[in-house]
Amino acid sequence: MMVPFTPCLCLWLGAWVSTASGLDFRYHNTVEVERYLKAVNRNYSSLTHLHSIGKSVEGRDLWVLVLGERPTEHRIGIPEFKYVGNMHGNEVVGRVMLLHLIELLTQGYLSDPLITRILNSTRVHVLPSMNPDGFEASTRNCVYSDGRFNKHGVDLNRNFPDAFERDEEEQREAEVRAVMDWLDSEPFVLSANLHGGAVVASYPYDNSNGGGELQGSSSVSPDNDVFVHLAKTYSFSHTSMQKENNCYEKGFKDGITNGFYWYPLAGGMQDYNYVWRQCLEITLELSCCKYPPETDLPGMWEANKPALLAYMQQVHLGVKGQVLDSAGAPVQNALVEVEGRRNLCPFRTDRNGEYYRLLLPGDYTFKVTAPGQESVTKTLSIPYGPDSFSALTHDFVLQRSSIGGGPDTTDPTESCTARVWNPAGSHSAALLAPRLAPLLVLTLCRLLL
Repeated sequence: MMVPFTPCLCLWLGAWVSTASGLDFRYHNTVEVERYLKAVNRNYSSLTHLHSIGKSVEGRDLWVLVLGERPTEHRIGIPEFKYVGNMHGNEVVGRVMLLHLIELLTQGYLSDPLITRILNSTRVHVLPSMNPDGFEASTRNCVYSDGRFNKHGVDLNRNFPDAFERDEEEQREAEVRAVMDWLDSEPFVLSANLHGGAVVASYPYDNSNGGGELQGSSSVSPDNDVFVHLAKTYSFSHTSMQKENNCYEKGFKDGITNGFYWYPLAGGMQDYNYVWRQCLEITLELSCCKYPPETDLPGMWEANKPALLAYMQQVHLGVKGQVLDSAGAPVQNALVEVEGRRNLCPFRTDRNGEYYRLLLPGDYTFKVTAPGQESVTKTLSIPYGPDSFSALTHDFVLQRSSIGGGPDTTDPTESCTARVWNPAGSHSAALLAPRLAPLLVLTLCRLLL
């Protein structure tokens, strides 16, 4: 049984927290953020775990605060969720929102029923600033300022491996490598990446090579229905995002957009999460102004607070469970495929034999395969899990194949380390260029989002 927390305030924390109003609404520098996170971890040691996933180019720690009933370890059946902020150093609203979310979750645990159920059923990871070097270099400008890029002048949201274009591994930046290693270490299920410069929820794909994923002006993933639902969950839980906000261009219907339809980009983080790490991620643009006045922050928090909580609950969509052999041992690297959803990289079980598939309510046919085992095909009726804070739980049991074959020791992501982009000849430049030409001007205009 969890024991209620009694926070012990340190003397210096008075600069941060007042008993009347809590965490103040301003732009705290990197040193202040680190102090705050360490104080939260100290005061809520049973609920939180603080660790650095790596360092920026200039040597600043990339701090992640983990929150949950047992924050230091993954538990079978408890999904992993994350929020990432401040990937572009001059887009600062998400950074502030995540600090206040941390305050809300820690202070509300065991007193607020919704927050208590979220943290008892989910392990939540919060990275307030992925680009602290950029933040420290940024200036207060609504449209553009120094600090968008990291210290090397690289846009971190163009630096991840891309499913549709060739890139070079040695060009990966320190901050991106840290996040990639982080994704290797945790079986994340759902995520959002917080940005600024518009008010919209954007979902994969961000890129295309003119293949079957390109439908009209959108690049559509096999889980498009789920992504649309996730984006709408945020936009309609936000106080105004769904109202087609008009920042610097036309608004977005329902406050959502396919990433490629808005403007194509290569090397984006949300596509990487989805394609290679089977973690569904969307991009949340939270403010027309990238660096708004501090007086706007309280209102922005009230607008985003219900949406941040509602989106977290969506980690319980669909079905979860384990793939086991006939002796009850976990089967690592088993393929768990859903009929009609051909993912670029198939979803596989982790080292615990665990799988998660975010799916909307309905009937779905699953096929589970693993080397040396007979395949299993089964249709499941999936309810809406977020209301009960749990996806449907179903374990698949495989029988040893009479053909034989040893256990599979392949790394779960090995089959997808190679690029899935189509080489020359598969989709000719002559075909691709006309389809993308109308988007080129828009792309150039939106490169700094």
